[in-house]
Amino acid sequence: MTPLQRYIAEEIATDHADGLIGRREALRRLGMLGVGASAAVALLAACSSSGDQANTASTGSKPGASSAPPGTSGAVAATAITFPGPGGRPLQAAWAAAPQPRGGVLVIHENKGLTDHIRSVTGRFAGAGYSALAVDLLSELGGTAAFTDPAAATAELGKIAPDQFIGDLRAGIAELERRVPGKKIGATGFCFGGGLVWLLLASGTPELAAATPFYGPFPENGDLSGAKAAVLGIYAAKDERVIASRPTAEAALDRAELTHEIYVAPNADHAFFNDTGPRYNPTAAAEAWQRVLDWYGTYLG
Repeated sequence: MTPLQRYIAEEIATDHADGLIGRREALRRLGMLGVGASAAVALLAACSSSGDQANTASTGSKPGASSAPPGTSGAVAATAITFPGPGGRPLQAAWAAAPQPRGGVLVIHENKGLTDHIRSVTGRFAGAGYSALAVDLLSELGGTAAFTDPAAATAELGKIAPDQFIGDLRAGIAELERRVPGKKIGATGFCFGGGLVWLLLASGTPELAAATPFYGPFPENGDLSGAKAAVLGIYAAKDERVIASRPTAEAALDRAELTHEIYVAPNADHAFFNDTGPRYNPTAAAEAWQRVLDWYGTYLG
């Protein structure tokens, strides 16, 4: 398995351990990812016994849960666009233009593809003054909308080579530069997309002036020496699986001498920013959103 496939498999197993999906559904999703039956059973057992804290991602009422998700009050409606990707291959995307852009932001989706939530985040950035573009990394397969089973979309993302992701995301950066000429560009990604922000930085992307990866795994042997971005890494205190890679990320940031800061949201779990998911934490989401805007205000404009 590739590191990204392993990450997705572990995420499925963690969702099962937390009581978010049943055993049968977890095994189905792991099978679609290419994990054999015996390996899938072992993975579920390992994640379930790692802390015996099932249902830590409670779906019960949370303080402030009735308030609007951060940034939505002034959000701009995102529109569907296509633009040329590597080799002229068409890429689908969500685009939201700020009336007077201070910069541009590449938004990288979770392992469910380009969802309404990611479209909303794209529009929120535009409402805050940053024209934003979210590339559909399933474009070559017809786009996320072509999948009626979200688990199938996740499985297909697990089969795509990291180099293709990097090529598509670099095309997204180029498209942003075309649409907001003369402005600095940042990148924000969530979960799987947070990992791709780190991977994009490790691939050498001097075009990025800033980056804010949300709870994304740091790539194995990741070398950030080719990057120039100011990085705000965002983690969740309860997200033990992903936060374990934080020391490696910080060491790489230090070696590359990149301006950086780490924020760990207290009492929050993985995917706490996703207001459509069971781990949504409105307090942590609001704080993280403000920190991202402050970061981009300093390093993008």
